[in-house]
Amino acid sequence: MVSIVLLGDRNPSFITHQAIDKALDVFNERAQNIKASWIGTKDVSLPELIAAEGLWVLPGTPYENEEIVFEALTVRRTENRPTLGMCGGFQHMVLEFARNELGLETASHAETSPDGDALVINALPCSLVGEERIVHCVPGTRMEQICGSEPFAGFHYCNFGVNPNYQAALEAAGLRLSAFAEDAGVEAIELNTHPFYMGTLFQPQMGLLQGLGLHPLIENFLNIAQTR
Repeated sequence: MVSIVLLGDRNPSFITHQAIDKALDVFNERAQNIKASWIGTKDVSLPELIAAEGLWVLPGTPYENEEIVFEALTVRRTENRPTLGMCGGFQHMVLEFARNELGLETASHAETSPDGDALVINALPCSLVGEERIVHCVPGTRMEQICGSEPFAGFHYCNFGVNPNYQAALEAAGLRLSAFAEDAGVEAIELNTHPFYMGTLFQPQMGLLQGLGLHPLIENFLNIAQTR
């Protein structure tokens, strides 16, 4: 049985979480060998997060237990376990990498540590809650391979993104910044040497609310998780 864990604190009033509910239905309908579960950050153990063939770290921060999110990301990044992050998940992937690969132990998020001295995730120039921006994939990246070379509209529900002051250092340490958009800055990250370790600021599951199928990025994540 292939285990897919969706990690985050569910709020049924969030439109983005309503779309994730639909993704969860698609996962479980896709094949008899898939078991997909949405689990809150206070209701899960680290071994469960490590053992899952696929981990999707969801939007909706601050997390009730962000430490288990960081711990799971560290193990899954270093042990080549397929991992997808969106919005808050993307932001925590960036923070985990900054802390453990850049050595920025105080790397922090402006939402939870507004006075932090290393705000790797800081406030965006303007709120993108309920906003779309045109996303441009960087040529030669996995993001471009999956989503195509043409710009596309990405739906956002966020106020925070990657601090431009840290972009060069993150890339020099091996984190590929693979898509960008006006006002949002970095829209996607990936690791070239990993089977699947990708995160996006935009939320590609939203197409499911318009009756569309799984976004190619989510589809790719699911397919790779099934082969692990």
